Amino acid sequence: MFEFGEDKPKEECGVFGIYAPDREVARLTYYGLYALQHRGQESAGIAVSDGRNITVHKGMGLVSEVFSDSVLDGLKGKMAIGHVRYSTTGSSLLSNAQPLAVHYQKGMMGLAHNGNLTNALELREELGKNGAVFQTTVDSEVIINIITRYRRDSLEDALVKTMMDLRGAYALVILAEDKLFGLRDHYGIRPLCIGQMDGKYCLASESCALDTIGAEFIRDVEPGEIVVIDEEGLHSRQGLTKTERSYCAFEYIYFARPDSTLDQLNVSESRRQMGIELARECPIEADLVIAVPDSGTASALGYATALGIPFGEGLIKNRYVGRTFIQPTQAMREVGVRLKLNANASVLKDKRVVMIDDSIVRGTTSCKLVNLVKKAGAKEVHFIISSPPVAYPCYYGIDTAEREKLIANQLDIEGIRKYIGADSLHYISQEALLRALGTDTVCLACFNGTYPVPVANLNRSKNDFETKKY
Repeated sequence: MFEFGEDKPKEECGVFGIYAPDREVARLTYYGLYALQHRGQESAGIAVSDGRNITVHKGMGLVSEVFSDSVLDGLKGKMAIGHVRYSTTGSSLLSNAQPLAVHYQKGMMGLAHNGNLTNALELREELGKNGAVFQTTVDSEVIINIITRYRRDSLEDALVKTMMDLRGAYALVILAEDKLFGLRDHYGIRPLCIGQMDGKYCLASESCALDTIGAEFIRDVEPGEIVVIDEEGLHSRQGLTKTERSYCAFEYIYFARPDSTLDQLNVSESRRQMGIELARECPIEADLVIAVPDSGTASALGYATALGIPFGEGLIKNRYVGRTFIQPTQAMREVGVRLKLNANASVLKDKRVVMIDDSIVRGTTSCKLVNLVKKAGAKEVHFIISSPPVAYPCYYGIDTAEREKLIANQLDIEGIRKYIGADSLHYISQEALLRALGTDTVCLACFNGTYPVPVANLNRSKNDFETKKY
């Protein structure tokens, strides 16, 4: 039998930026990053600029661990950018933490990046042949080098030329020349939105970060757009003229916070609609609907309401354990799930249970969850998933497994059902997922293998695309 490991894809990154000369920009950025903590828990950083100099503080760990009051008090400036990271490319090292800041002929520049370049290897090799020196193993440094190479022109023109060279997914916030810039890739795969607070503008991966600092959501950055924020306010320029929309479906299924709205789609409502669609596709005679918290909760509520089945808290989440924690030893591996979730036997005993989760990537955690619920006394456990089977890796900034380690790539649905021990298993169809979202402008590559940005030689290992190979 295959050993598939943990079920969930790893987070991408979160970025934040603000231009507010009369405010404590570092502290506001800290609060914004706190709201985006779910997008990355390996490292955090903030860069502030006074218009001439950029000061950076970053470290390994959570936002609350990296920053203290004294550190924030020492970060003075009129604008700031911030980053929380999970290492989709590059090793988990302090040198790879962001924002990155560089000195170059025209001054200083700071950059924070969410996403992954599919042509990072080629670009890095080309830059290296022309004398570029790299101090990190992240593709974000490749972007900085390209920008500075084109810097003979105005910075905006250099950014336009840079965007023409980049392939893949990116949402960027950049500090330079007394300006704050926001850029989004050709397809808008990675999210980025604009907010306003007391006449000052900010940028964030998700609207929940704007809510946290009391900013009003204005709009999303468009695919291929360059947003410029300075003392005159906000203006934009279309860096790429031929663009398409292909937003990441997994943002709505799993990654984004339920209270966020991305590209005019509310995450919580999208998940509720997934549950309603699942009820249409797979109505089950059951006594109870439960969710794998938290990303499965809205779908479970939608499913339960649509079929008139009671919803209960069959799994209780430990709120003091985040998405990452110190892994137990192999001998204690069963404790790993129970650290995060515990079955509520008084709710589950003698019940026919529908359990709704957002995804199965590798399978092991799903086995443990089904076993946990059955051990608590459930008579039947029907596992329903609010995403289609994940059968292909993501090359755009989500750390899924290599293709051969994805359970849906190796087993059919009946084989997966037997592996996880459920009485039945159903995944939402791609058609129903699109109905739930109310749009077909989403990337479904991890489900159907159709990549909006071409990826050369899909038979290569996913790791071959990662800059940690340098």
